[in-house]
Amino acid sequence: MADNITLSSSTRSNLLSLTRTTDLIGRTQDRLSTGKAVNSAIDDALSFFKARNLNSRASDLATIKNGISEGIQVLTTATDALENIEDVLKQMKAIAASAKATASADSTTRAKLSSQFNELRSQIDHLTNDASYGGVNLIKSGADTLTVKFSESPSASDRKLVISGIASNASSAVGTAGGLGVASAVNAGSWAAADASTYTAVIDNSINQIDSALTTIRDTAQTFGTNASMLQIREDFTSTLINTLEGGASDLVNADLNKESANMLSLQTRQQLGTISLSIAQQSEQAVLRLF
Repeated sequence: MADNITLSSSTRSNLLSLTRTTDLIGRTQDRLSTGKAVNSAIDDALSFFKARNLNSRASDLATIKNGISEGIQVLTTATDALENIEDVLKQMKAIAASAKATASADSTTRAKLSSQFNELRSQIDHLTNDASYGGVNLIKSGADTLTVKFSESPSASDRKLVISGIASNASSAVGTAGGLGVASAVNAGSWAAADASTYTAVIDNSINQIDSALTTIRDTAQTFGTNASMLQIREDFTSTLINTLEGGASDLVNADLNKESANMLSLQTRQQLGTISLSIAQQSEQAVLRLF
């Protein structure tokens, strides 16, 4: 069995003080390297778990914020397409007005204008079909529905915005799936009618359909624009809330680096003094050895 080494009380006291100082230096180094005063539940269980809960909610809200942002993009895609459809309708109206002014023209001229009108009309359907973002299309025939959640809580099922799509294709069936109700300029029996008075009446009907479609497009764009503005408000609020939660969590666990730097300097000085003190304590024991 190994013999026990006997140390004087002053030496033991100095060693204990040095050990404590070394532990404090290690803790302070951790705080300076991580920037946190509370790195685990051992440091401060209450602050640690409060901060973790705040950060968890902030993370959940970040997901909600992304969903809101995606919803804004869906609406922006739809409104951009509607603006282009409005431009197409204006061009169609200009062609119709030009066709009306050529009531006495031959069938070849009428057919040419009719073809131009129909080509533009087909572009409306192309625009509505292409106005998709993330697989959601709010203006195609059989338009989709957009649902945007505002809360991370599963029980908060009412905290959301449901936006019903409004079909804006050029369907001549007014009201069916929200179609714009703009009929094609069929060459036989309509725009190419031999009788000038009948031809004029047909053109007037096309112009009236376009005017109605323009009103519908503008109303739809306004509706989507209002929804996009509301989503932007919710996105800004969610961003602010996330920052508040993360700031609160930081206040609970973050270290004051200025204070910790001062502590480190003080502890290093204390460690040096402790080493000197231990050396002095041992000198008295060494003096005893000189007696022999």
